[in-house]
Amino acid sequence: MVYATFCLTVTLLVYAFFAMREERTTAMKRRLAHITGGVETAQTVASHPEEGREPSLMRRLLHPVWKEFRRGFSRTLEERQAAKLEIRLLQAGQPFGMSPVDFRIAQLTVFIALPGVFLFYASILKIGLSGTIAFLLAAIVIAAVLPGYYLKLKTRSRSRLALRELPDVLDLLTVSLEAGLGFDAALSKLISKKEGVLATEFRRCLEEIRLGKTRREALTGVKERVVVDELRVVISSILQAEKLGIGMVQVLRIQSEEVRDQRKQRAEEAAMKAPIKMLFPLVLFIFPSLFIVLLGPVAIQFIQTFSE
Repeated sequence: MVYATFCLTVTLLVYAFFAMREERTTAMKRRLAHITGGVETAQTVASHPEEGREPSLMRRLLHPVWKEFRRGFSRTLEERQAAKLEIRLLQAGQPFGMSPVDFRIAQLTVFIALPGVFLFYASILKIGLSGTIAFLLAAIVIAAVLPGYYLKLKTRSRSRLALRELPDVLDLLTVSLEAGLGFDAALSKLISKKEGVLATEFRRCLEEIRLGKTRREALTGVKERVVVDELRVVISSILQAEKLGIGMVQVLRIQSEEVRDQRKQRAEEAAMKAPIKMLFPLVLFIFPSLFIVLLGPVAIQFIQTFSE
């Protein structure tokens, strides 16, 4: 049973590795096509990544099985759970282009893989029944926590990047609006000049507006996908200004100043926390080394004197 689980785990991991490589290659081609050939070429690459190329043997063998397994697994996922998980994936930047079904399959794979690998190594090391049970329990706990923790890390990292980009994005939007552009045209100028988390989200927002969504719905989607309180305040202010007929230039200028003030306050707070964080390395590592260097020769001389 252990060896069968191990073989199944290795097979799934190998296929997942090749699928991730394929996804990265397709994303790279899509970006290059968007730069060199325009949006239509990028969409062609995204929709037909395998066109003009013979699929590999691994893909021909495993793709039908994977497709059928994925279809059957999607039926077990409730619509409410899928919606919540999709929001979490979007907040994390949709790593590896995963859908909710793909993420659940990845969770299942990790939950099978880690205990299988731990049991395999426990059988090799021959650590006994108690050690094997401890290994198995540790693997189950890690496998249950790891995928969700990975999403949290990705969400936190993406939020930090978005918060760092926010002041420059607001400045560019303000300048574009002052130059006489409309809000949608200012967003187009922004996504053509900037790269990053916010540029990607506003590109998606603009595409949703062009596909028929209202501006309020599209900007509300940006608020849900980016976990940054400052950005949510900015978008709420934009929507309120649009509703009340207030000029957006003044609103964006005020919000930009507030975001920069908040960034300055966070920097000052981090600077005040730095001495407290340095205290533990000083006490645990630097002070003992200084004591050894300063008092070590004295202690040696003292011992030699009294031993004579």
